[in-house]
Amino acid sequence: MIVWINGAFGAGKTTTARELIDLVPNSTLFDPEVIGGALTHLLPPKRLAEVGDFQDLPIWRRLVIDTAAAMLAELGGTLVVPMTLLRQEYRDEIFGGLAARRIAVHHLLLAPAETILRARIAGREVPPDLPDGELRVRQWAYDHIEPYRAALASWLTADAHPVDTSALTPYETAVRIAEAVADGTVAPCDIVQTPEPAAETLAAGVLLFDERDRVLLVDPTYKPGWEFPGGVVEPGEAPARAGMREVAEETGIRLGEVPRLLVVDWEPPAPPGYGGLRLLFDGGRLASAEAGSLLLPGPELRACRFVTEQEAAALLPPVRYERLRWALRARERGAALYLEAGVPLG
Repeated sequence: MIVWINGAFGAGKTTTARELIDLVPNSTLFDPEVIGGALTHLLPPKRLAEVGDFQDLPIWRRLVIDTAAAMLAELGGTLVVPMTLLRQEYRDEIFGGLAARRIAVHHLLLAPAETILRARIAGREVPPDLPDGELRVRQWAYDHIEPYRAALASWLTADAHPVDTSALTPYETAVRIAEAVADGTVAPCDIVQTPEPAAETLAAGVLLFDERDRVLLVDPTYKPGWEFPGGVVEPGEAPARAGMREVAEETGIRLGEVPRLLVVDWEPPAPPGYGGLRLLFDGGRLASAEAGSLLLPGPELRACRFVTEQEAAALLPPVRYERLRWALRARERGAALYLEAGVPLG
């Protein structure tokens, strides 16, 4: 299992983690900062200059998952990971990837009062060999207080178990964490474990509309970005029926008729992903009572929302948005479209 210690820069995550591995039997420290440092030597400077933080590099997020899984396979026991995660989509990608490897994650948040956090940043030791090190390192931490505050308000407090460290030493904090994990106070993150595909997949999504013709999107807990209700078609299952099954499982809505096909989109492989065929069906317009009675399974979906096409552009990853855009055009015209990577052909 993994004990992931989250918190603002300067909250004492690494110091607490070092104390924790002395308290938890067969535990090992894994600091993803090491991967970020290695990437500065592996990637071209031009690529590094394109992002403001190594967390914004997809390769960093993938390597965190792969390295954690490899370390647990090699060593077993518990991995203690001190790492700030303020973007929910990065949390979804990393924790979802770990869940796909059947690795449980206990998510904790070190949450001192902001005045104490600022005082700790001011008194933080800075490596003397860094040019302007004191100014840059401390300013980096100060600059991330506002994103941390925003994450607290939007998702972080609900996702992680908070530990108020305002009056605690790192050792006392580690004792609190060890006890909370051992007695079940901090349960593993409740994420549906979706094994990573080993080949191309066939997936069926269903577009459902409210009385204002807004389309329903859902927010999965196990991957970044919003999605359409739907999922992978099981062997021997008809795609349209698979979409109907997924809609019932995800929303509680049981469609009375087989939905009409809108688009077939070939998604090219993008290693480590395999791609495959993505189908979107028209599930029709829901009555207001149905639209207001949606039931979401907690471990799989955290939210749902009816949105306009314009609003969907800000929520969906680009390829999914293009798929939706052309599905809406097909719905207007009454004729299905064939796409490749979101682009219509023929």
